[in-house]
Amino acid sequence: MDNIFYQLALVLALSSFIGLIVFKIKLPLVVAYLLSGLILAVLRLFDLGNSPVFEVLPKIGIAFVLFLIGMELKLSELKSLGRPIFIAAVGQIIISTLLGFGIAKLLGFGSAEGIYLGLGLSFSSTVVVVKMLLESRDLSSLFGKLSIGILLVEDLVAIFVLMFISVINSNFDLSLQNGLPLLKIVGLLILTFFLSKHLLNKLFEYTAHSAELLYITSIAWCFSFTALAIFAGFSIEIGAFLAGIALASSPYHLQIQAKIKPTRDFFLALFFIYLGSTADFKDFVSSLPIIAIFTLYALIFKPIIYMFLLGRFGFRKHTLFQTALNLSQVSEFSLIVLMVGVNADLIDPITLSIMAAVAVLSITLSSISISLSKKLYKPLLPLISLLEKPDKSHYLERKNKDKLFEHIVIIGAHRVGGPIINYLQENQIPFIAMDFNPTLVQELVNQGINAIYGDIGNPEIFESLQIESAKLVICTASDVSDNELLLSTAKRVNREIVVVLRATDAETARVFKTLGADYVLLPEKVSGDYIVQQIKHYWPNVHFKDGINLNNSSISTIL
Repeated sequence: MDNIFYQLALVLALSSFIGLIVFKIKLPLVVAYLLSGLILAVLRLFDLGNSPVFEVLPKIGIAFVLFLIGMELKLSELKSLGRPIFIAAVGQIIISTLLGFGIAKLLGFGSAEGIYLGLGLSFSSTVVVVKMLLESRDLSSLFGKLSIGILLVEDLVAIFVLMFISVINSNFDLSLQNGLPLLKIVGLLILTFFLSKHLLNKLFEYTAHSAELLYITSIAWCFSFTALAIFAGFSIEIGAFLAGIALASSPYHLQIQAKIKPTRDFFLALFFIYLGSTADFKDFVSSLPIIAIFTLYALIFKPIIYMFLLGRFGFRKHTLFQTALNLSQVSEFSLIVLMVGVNADLIDPITLSIMAAVAVLSITLSSISISLSKKLYKPLLPLISLLEKPDKSHYLERKNKDKLFEHIVIIGAHRVGGPIINYLQENQIPFIAMDFNPTLVQELVNQGINAIYGDIGNPEIFESLQIESAKLVICTASDVSDNELLLSTAKRVNREIVVVLRATDAETARVFKTLGADYVLLPEKVSGDYIVQQIKHYWPNVHFKDGINLNNSSISTIL
């Protein structure tokens, strides 16, 4: 089965079938892709190592993911989190490398293998975390920003590690391919910002007139800059990420993202299938105790390290838990680091197979844990509380200290909540607003608005909102479980409070009403009715060929 179309057909059909099962039991699709790769590795229907499907296409998926991350990431937003991100990332890498080395030595590995295994355990997967954050729409949350920031620092450290190994293996040949890492990355950053400021905006201004040309040009830019980064000795990930950063300030970045995302999803699925196929089943069975120990370290001890380090900066329990849980896996970068060690004859190939199995297992279990985070939070709260620093609070997680009475609580301060906040502010009605986007919250605070950062999924946030003395709570978030938690909590602590929730469909609205919601908003229905009323107003006497008159029809009730 050497034909690429046969291979693609088999790979995609298998992943689609398993994906249907995984989707039915409400698990992340990344689990289906990893299992598909594992099944292909066991069945060996074709040579996975020499397959064009697995040799090139997964790398394109990684490039697209990092390219889009670069466009979505505003470095100015991470500035306020710079110190916590750097210390948490570097601190965890140092601690995990030392602990991993110690565990490896106890398990009988040599010193060189111990160092490589320790480094491998310290890196978390950028691709997996970003995919999970995008699916849950938490990329702009505080724990989302912390997770991405830490991952970027880890990726940069991984790049320096790879380049350091390359320099050593080349007997300190400081040529262009193996030269000084710091000088090269500084040069690449300068080039990125120079092109962003002086070339790209003009280029995309010309191409934006055609959606197809914009799409092709953006991909050409991504691949060209990535190729340049590879030539300079960097990885695909760094090149694609910097290519995205260069377009982050472009007025066309949203259009580019919308065009590329479907393409990204296809190639990214192939990447996870490939990752699943890297686990050797024979080595998996014979080394199961070692794999289990390293996997448990990634799932349990690494998150504890993150929570401890971030807790020193005053982040609250919910943020600590969500950030640490996001980072509880082994990275695809870890396999690259160990692969370099194998090629340099520093470690045994079996060690790489063990780390591949740990990566597949930890990514699978971590993805499931992240999807179940709301259910895991409460049972683990006593442990998380030990890692929080209660006498210190990060300014982005400050609590409301003003005493409120008969006020209005607005949850969600962006599209739907924004106009409500403006109205309350203009009419001097007491209120408090909450949103899970720290940047938006900071903007509101700068305007003198009483706003706090928080997530409805965090039960502790209700104390800051002072629900017990509120008169009305309006939630513009659409998550069903979050709305149900808000409704049950609000009605339990304040029987007189009026609760207004948002639903995305009529069935959910009926469920909310049954549970005790006073009012349920259906923005799509309201928008549809408004459009109908505008049509009736501006074209009152329009008749269609079958005799229908808009003012006499029941079109608004249909919408």
